[in-house]
Amino acid sequence: MSHLIPAQAAAQFLSLFAFATLAGWYVVPRLKTLGRADALTPLVWVHAFRYIALQVFSAQRDGFPISDAGAMEIVIGDVAGAVLALATLFLLRYRFRLAIVLAWLLVIETAYDTVANIHGGMQEHLFGAASGVTWLILAFYVPMILVSLALIAWQLVVRRGEPLATDDRVGTRRVVLPPTPAHASTRA
Repeated sequence: MSHLIPAQAAAQFLSLFAFATLAGWYVVPRLKTLGRADALTPLVWVHAFRYIALQVFSAQRDGFPISDAGAMEIVIGDVAGAVLALATLFLLRYRFRLAIVLAWLLVIETAYDTVANIHGGMQEHLFGAASGVTWLILAFYVPMILVSLALIAWQLVVRRGEPLATDDRVGTRRVVLPPTPAHASTRA
């Protein structure tokens, strides 16, 4: 009996449990103290590195039994997710409202990509076939993405009426107006 499938499933489940626990104990309480943009930013950063899926070509060359079409589907989905994440991060940084639209697109794209990858993995009998870096990505990074995805969706829903900027900030700069003559005479 091969222990590869149960080992991969156990590693993914344990990582999912560990990341969910970390989120519940430390991340969620911290997010509640932050403004909307500042709360979304670290959650979206997790997705910025999804281009690591390009590694599937190396894994395929080294014997990972995935078809060219399956590898391309993984790469397109994850690189698209990374691009969406990076664009969202730039928009969040400067408090553009379009960031919320892109964050929702990231949630939708990632949910679709996850389902498509599970379906493709089942069709190509890939569960238990991963090793090396591919195994580490599946055991650690994918669960982190899923927990982050749930937290992003939660933040988008519970803060839907909240502005991105909570004061008169534009990006990280503060607008400071000089005192008017009327204010200057009252200080004297």
